[in-house]
Amino acid sequence: MKLNPAQQSAVEYISGPCLVLAGAGSGKTRVITNKIAHLVRQCDIPARRIVAVTFTNKAAREMKERVGQTLGKKEARGLKVSTFHTLGLDIIKKHLPALGLKAGFSLFDDKDSLALLKDLTEHDFDGDKDQLSLLLSTISNWKNDLSSPDALLKQASSDGEKAFAGYYKQYQNHLKAYNALDFDDLIMLPTLLLKSSAEIRQLWQTRIQYLLVDEYQDTNTSQYELIKYLVGERARFTVVGDDDQSVYSWRGAQPKNLKLLQQDFPRLNVIKLEQNYRSSGRILHCANILIQNNPHLFDKSLFSEHQYGETLKVVIAKNEDNEAEKVIAELIAHKFMNRTNYRDYAILYRGNHQSRLFEKLLMSNRIPYKISGGTSFFGRAEIKDIMAYLRLLVNQDDDNALLRVINTPSRGIGRATLEKLGNFSNELGVSLFEAAAHDALPSVLSGKSLHAVQSFVQWIVNLSDNVVRGDANESVRDLIKSSNYESWLYETSTTPKAAEMAMRNISTLFGWLKDMLEGNELEPPMTLQEAVNRFILRDMMERGEDDEDADQVQLMTLHASKGLEFSYVYLVGMEEGLLPHQSSIDEDNVDEERRLAYVGITRAMKELTFSLTRERRQYGEIIQPEPSRFLYELPVDDVEWLDKKKKVSGEERQAKGQTSIANLRNMLGK
Repeated sequence: MKLNPAQQSAVEYISGPCLVLAGAGSGKTRVITNKIAHLVRQCDIPARRIVAVTFTNKAAREMKERVGQTLGKKEARGLKVSTFHTLGLDIIKKHLPALGLKAGFSLFDDKDSLALLKDLTEHDFDGDKDQLSLLLSTISNWKNDLSSPDALLKQASSDGEKAFAGYYKQYQNHLKAYNALDFDDLIMLPTLLLKSSAEIRQLWQTRIQYLLVDEYQDTNTSQYELIKYLVGERARFTVVGDDDQSVYSWRGAQPKNLKLLQQDFPRLNVIKLEQNYRSSGRILHCANILIQNNPHLFDKSLFSEHQYGETLKVVIAKNEDNEAEKVIAELIAHKFMNRTNYRDYAILYRGNHQSRLFEKLLMSNRIPYKISGGTSFFGRAEIKDIMAYLRLLVNQDDDNALLRVINTPSRGIGRATLEKLGNFSNELGVSLFEAAAHDALPSVLSGKSLHAVQSFVQWIVNLSDNVVRGDANESVRDLIKSSNYESWLYETSTTPKAAEMAMRNISTLFGWLKDMLEGNELEPPMTLQEAVNRFILRDMMERGEDDEDADQVQLMTLHASKGLEFSYVYLVGMEEGLLPHQSSIDEDNVDEERRLAYVGITRAMKELTFSLTRERRQYGEIIQPEPSRFLYELPVDDVEWLDKKKKVSGEERQAKGQTSIANLRNMLGK
């Protein structure tokens, strides 16, 4: 398909900083992939000097594949398409001494961080989950804003702030002692490094001759600063984004980064992509009218050359059970009448809790469905166990990994033994593993517990030596065999089938590991350390991502739907308190909720149906919610409220009946 004039100018403009304002469904990925091809072929920039950055592994994979199809393997060799976090990890790995890190550092996921903070706050929080969760997100926000513990301690104005900043300092000290980093460090550390070292900054600015950033509206403070340091004064970059789709403020995203771009790069060329290739004219018209109620830094109005299309429908239900019944009945009837596939339908909602009733009805009607954002592969208990073993093999100072597996399968190393070992390691100021291997261990442990701990240590040391000396693949296989993990699984699982499934998952993990250790024509062989770090990163980035193209109805939150498209969309729970969400109403942040509704509306290609209830159970009480204000902001002539029954003529009834009979014949014929 030929590029339109706006897309063409976005591809060809390379003489200065460029912001491509890409409306929903306007073909932004085509622009990025074509621009990379243009840089390589017309501008003679080697692919290895180009970096494209996006937010998920899935988006990075798809972009790399599309560039590969456009350029071919040879020309695309060395091109770096990655997430922000993977790029940050690359920078860190090349400058370990400057960052005060040793080789073979560990990566903490959010559960590791939570476990560490739980230990640090035991005295004050007593394991209070809400407090811990608040502390974890506060530290994450501080890191995203590049704030150091010392600076925060100086400016803390209340006891609460002082306490949180103190825990942040302790948390950082522990990470340093463990030679570990968390997810936010992967952006913060490279950014601070580039800021403080002119030499390293110059090195990266020379290495990256052109930078492209996708989903720019989702960047936070540290990501924006990282971009600035990487592009330098030459400012040869293109960022692609849409301020109307910025819906991640709770994750630190700053739509104001679009404004900062204009201030920091006065020569910024702004190119608008306003032709939508996805939705009907009516759906786009409604989306445009809705989003006009938000303030804008840049004005744009999407248009479509598709037909104007069906009216948007509003289904009104008695309560949430009735809402699910009506939506699923409507979906079944629509599929039957139109002979479509289940994968053409999506049910979108504001909060995960709304999916339960729809899931139940889809199941009872034997309709295949997929919930995006369920337990990820790496979230399964057996995978977390094996991952902890692998982490320990490559880094014996990883305390969290050791605590997870030292008694899994059971080795007679109970809580009391671990408490003694923990106190001993604190006295010595060393990791748990080092304490467990210490000559003075018999002064704190004796008998069976001493023997069990020493045997475990010896076993890990031997396996670890084998990894270094010989075949890492073989050592990993030996790990599973000698740990008796499989027989322990069969003893402790609820059913033999569950144990079998768990072992199958472990097999899948080993298949991936083997491929990474052996390498292929696109990726060189990795060490076990590199492969384990890649897995930890993939787990954090990919929760809920799945490439299956099975014929299933898609259920997902509005946040998860971003970047996707479906022929028929049901946007459920269109009520005040749900969308816009009550917390956003209370915080006077309805603009972001409106952007979220806009994202939902622009997922639909052909038809869009909203639903709401007259009554809804909330925290054990029955409430009577108002319809969402966003419904009233849509143009009246384009929306049909289905409780206001429209009279059907005899001709319409006859035509509908004939369609049903034709579809029945077709099904029976099959």
